[in-house]
Amino acid sequence: MAQMNATVGDLDGNAARITARIHEARSLGADLIAFPELALPGYPPEDLLLKPQFIQDNIAALRHIAAECAGITAAVGYIDADADIYNAVALIHDRKHIGTYHKMYLPNYGVFDEARYFEQGGECPVYTINGTPVGINICEDIWHAMGPAVVQRSAGAELIVNINGSPFHAGKRSFREKMLATRAADNGLFVAYVNLVGGQDELVFDGSSIIFGPDGEEVARAAQFTDELLVADLEVEAVFRSRLRDPRPRSEPTSLLRQIGAPVHTPVSDYSPHDGKPPITPRKVHIHDQTAEVYEALTLGTRDYVRKCGFHKVLIALSGGIDSTLVAAIAADALGSDNVVGIAMPSRYSSEGSVLDAKSLADNLGIELWTLPIEDAFTAYLNTLAPAFEGTETGVAEENMQSRIRGNLIMAASNKFDWLVLTTGNKSEMATGYATIYGDMAGGYAVIKDVPKQLVYELCRYRNTVGDAPVIPQSVIDKPPSAELRPDQKDEDSLPPYDILDPILKAYVEDDYAFDDIVSMGYDPDTVKRIITLVDRNEYKRRQSPPGIKITPRNFGRDRRMPIANRYRPF
Repeated sequence: MAQMNATVGDLDGNAARITARIHEARSLGADLIAFPELALPGYPPEDLLLKPQFIQDNIAALRHIAAECAGITAAVGYIDADADIYNAVALIHDRKHIGTYHKMYLPNYGVFDEARYFEQGGECPVYTINGTPVGINICEDIWHAMGPAVVQRSAGAELIVNINGSPFHAGKRSFREKMLATRAADNGLFVAYVNLVGGQDELVFDGSSIIFGPDGEEVARAAQFTDELLVADLEVEAVFRSRLRDPRPRSEPTSLLRQIGAPVHTPVSDYSPHDGKPPITPRKVHIHDQTAEVYEALTLGTRDYVRKCGFHKVLIALSGGIDSTLVAAIAADALGSDNVVGIAMPSRYSSEGSVLDAKSLADNLGIELWTLPIEDAFTAYLNTLAPAFEGTETGVAEENMQSRIRGNLIMAASNKFDWLVLTTGNKSEMATGYATIYGDMAGGYAVIKDVPKQLVYELCRYRNTVGDAPVIPQSVIDKPPSAELRPDQKDEDSLPPYDILDPILKAYVEDDYAFDDIVSMGYDPDTVKRIITLVDRNEYKRRQSPPGIKITPRNFGRDRRMPIANRYRPF
């Protein structure tokens, strides 16, 4: 199983990666190699699928791959065209395109919109590869208990190869693996699940490819967040023994199986002895806990977005606060310290501790730090606006000038040197609008846009356990969070404490709880009403924010799509 980091639209590059893995698998004596969902065009290709030339170029690239596929069978995800287009997997053997499977269940929820683009498949082929009947299907197909895998098993399949583009969010891997183990055990066969790895815009694919045996036990797994080739030997005779002991499939109604799609048998290659294959060395794969896997996802997503968009260096506005500190640590880990530049932009309200914390962090990470004081610019702004603002109270407008000056400076540096700006706002801030549009929201990529504030602290503490010594100053973790835009300002002057705010936001934004449901959880009704109002009225800000990495089950943007002009209030 080729757990592969594909790049959307890079047909030549993806084809070269696929071909290299085919040659590697053949050198190891493998009978079959499987690649992830849409590995050739990259996933998700979105409206590239509306371009006929892109479809034809992807088919032409598949032909080049087939020409290199001698002495082995390969299952390659691509876009098929036959009156309409299909999310498909091509089975190639000895330079011939033997057959094609079209995805039957097209997800159209959350981050997925496949019904916008693809036609549904209608057949469930089974291929006999070196004496073993193999069913191949795609991603969502395996999530349905009475789906293509059942039809393929009823036609004799002893192995189901399920190719995937399954995006990461915290906690998903465990849930997904329980489902796969259940499919393997219920059908009494091997399930080989191969997934994409890497970042694509807001999505991160975690890999975590895995094989389960007919008893539902794990056979082999690939690492998380790593491009690699997972090689395993399967004792397919175990399938026959398992089926003799489990009579459940014999009682399935044949009418239901026919509704899903009739199985089609296709012989691919004759049985070949397994003599001469090199032994596979057993290996132990480390499984990250949830905080570690989120940090790894953020790191991989940042690296791939920057590199795949053609940038080499990034800029971060370093305030000495917890959010910019975390973003800088992630960027340094993702890109290397030489490719990260921090810019400290102190104002009259910046505390001495924050200035020192920014410098300490830069020293610990080994990144370059520029210091560009904004006092002169701020004074000039105030003087320019003084006639227009005469007779008014100093307030949020004056506070936000400082943030917008900083946004102007960092975007000027980005423009000058062609470096990408990483913004530093977290999910709690994005949800409530506690961010300055055209100020600290200005930039190219929002690394922690989907990370709630409490998780920001947890990730910082985790990062200090990695490596030889902590890199994040303890003073950054300990001090009360503040935007430092007015004297003695604290976040809690404008927002509830984060241990109250974050659970309410999760309930309303991610779980769609009603106002009364949230109040019944024990929260003050006025506080809940205020937070809901902030979330709803700041949709216009979020719509103008940069893309950011999805790490929760429901992020702003691809998952949660709310109207901007919206008068509905749930109270």
